[in-house]
Amino acid sequence: MTVPHRTSALRRSARAAAVVAGALLLGGQAAWAVTIARGAAAVPDPLVAGAEGPLLDDTATAPLAGAAAPKGAPARGTAGAAGTAGPQRLRGWAEGLSPRVGVPAVALAAYGAAEVRLAAEDPACHLSWVALAGIGAVESDHGRFRGAALGADGRSDPPVVGIPLDGNGVAAVADSDGGRIDGDTVHDRAVGAMQFIPGTWRRWGADGDGDGVADPFVLPDAALAAGRYLCHAGAGDLRDGAAWRRAVLAYNASSAYVARVTRASNAYAAASRG
Repeated sequence: MTVPHRTSALRRSARAAAVVAGALLLGGQAAWAVTIARGAAAVPDPLVAGAEGPLLDDTATAPLAGAAAPKGAPARGTAGAAGTAGPQRLRGWAEGLSPRVGVPAVALAAYGAAEVRLAAEDPACHLSWVALAGIGAVESDHGRFRGAALGADGRSDPPVVGIPLDGNGVAAVADSDGGRIDGDTVHDRAVGAMQFIPGTWRRWGADGDGDGVADPFVLPDAALAAGRYLCHAGAGDLRDGAAWRRAVLAYNASSAYVARVTRASNAYAAASRG
């Protein structure tokens, strides 16, 4: 995530082993090869090759309204709603919904907590957890890219780290953090389930789990940061198609990416109501 003028270098076959083996170039690009909703037949897979459907245009629709709202968190608009214990408070809601939508409960709690926080911080944005789930699916299969395990703390094992942004089919981004975040002292790399590059994380990094540390490898932190970024970039109500498109294009400047994220978000919204 987010590099100005990101390339679409991974518009290659998702079935090509070389692409999968060298995947996760940047948020959403190689991660298109992964699938969502493992074991959940109710949710169509919008990410695999051959299931793309038509790309969206400038009138792209936002995620469907009516997704199952996070339950167990403080009421929206209250002081408690802006607290940092959201993921823990949403555990029961997430565990109940997880089998229905095919998203790990840990990830659902992170996305739901971000929705609750943003409802208090930026109520005009109307960020939904399904928007973050759509991005999390496309970026890294909710932190499970290439078989990684998503732990109870929201960390992936092994950590999700992209390839060097060295200009070889991707944007060229020189190292900006001395390798502190991404382990690369030559070029930046996108990291974590929501695929932030170090420079973007420095601006948008957030503490979503209340431990006092903003860590892009921890999904509650990354989900809250992504939510804030989307609200800022959308500059309006994300239920509106134009604002939604602005927000997702800012995350990855690709109409194909917008289409994939929107389809995944809509699939989750529909399944959550089931």
